[in-house]
Amino acid sequence: MDTGILLESGTNELEILEFRVGDNYYGINVAKIREILPYQQPTPIPNSDSRIEGIFMPRDELISIVDLAEVLHMPKKQDCSQDMYIVTNFNRLNTAFHVQAVAGIHRVSWTEIIKPDSTMNNSAGESMATGVVQIDGKLIIILDFEQIVASINPETGLKASDVSHMRGRQRNDSPILIAEDSPLLSKMIVNCLSEAGYDNVTATNNGQECYDKLQEYVKAGTVDDKVSCVITDIEMPQMDGHHLTKLIKESAELKHIPVVIFSSLINEEMRQKGLQLGADAQLSKPEIGKLVEELDKLIGVAN
Repeated sequence: MDTGILLESGTNELEILEFRVGDNYYGINVAKIREILPYQQPTPIPNSDSRIEGIFMPRDELISIVDLAEVLHMPKKQDCSQDMYIVTNFNRLNTAFHVQAVAGIHRVSWTEIIKPDSTMNNSAGESMATGVVQIDGKLIIILDFEQIVASINPETGLKASDVSHMRGRQRNDSPILIAEDSPLLSKMIVNCLSEAGYDNVTATNNGQECYDKLQEYVKAGTVDDKVSCVITDIEMPQMDGHHLTKLIKESAELKHIPVVIFSSLINEEMRQKGLQLGADAQLSKPEIGKLVEELDKLIGVAN
């Protein structure tokens, strides 16, 4: 399949790999995938989480295997010989996910991704799905792989302890606008920024909501009063962070506003795309302490 268009930056498109677990079809952003490998018998890890099927070592690199059938509470197959491993890279971590079949790749716009409502959340308010898209008359659930890994090993997610030493800092009312589709992560980012002294933080649910708010400020002539910095995720329904960055940096009224891309997808390819779009800083999502340091530099805070 020709994927040349995704070499461009800020197109608001993504490629989804469709795969099967049981009789159900799911999706993953191709940007998260390092490679797809045929199933091989894993080596079990004693006393590990039941969702960790074991480990294997392709090309002298030890990688943990997450059993998606176990994660999704589905019956396991007796014969796994035709199954596949989707090896991912995000949050600076390589992880393999055991799936039963790979169906193909689809290019879609983020505007086609439907954000799941709260009925798909668990009792803690967390969802295992980041979005749903209809392709060829079939609903494909895009799984939240970061949430799956963080539920197994919380150390891979944001850690409020990274900013706990900043509690005594001077309070700062510089207005910060956030675009983050995960309610849990959005709340954690806001709380961590508050710990570090940033009190004037407004959170939006995706790039489109963030851009709409910026346009409101432009129309009212209050941009500089309302926004001193934008922090954005990359993966979001309706409008992704790259397209948001592109729109901000192409706008005469907005281009002076610093944009920080804060995402689990910061690899070399994504970093180059962010640079092309004019992002002022790019950080991998666990690095909440470094996010505060970048804000201090961009806003000119002395602490």
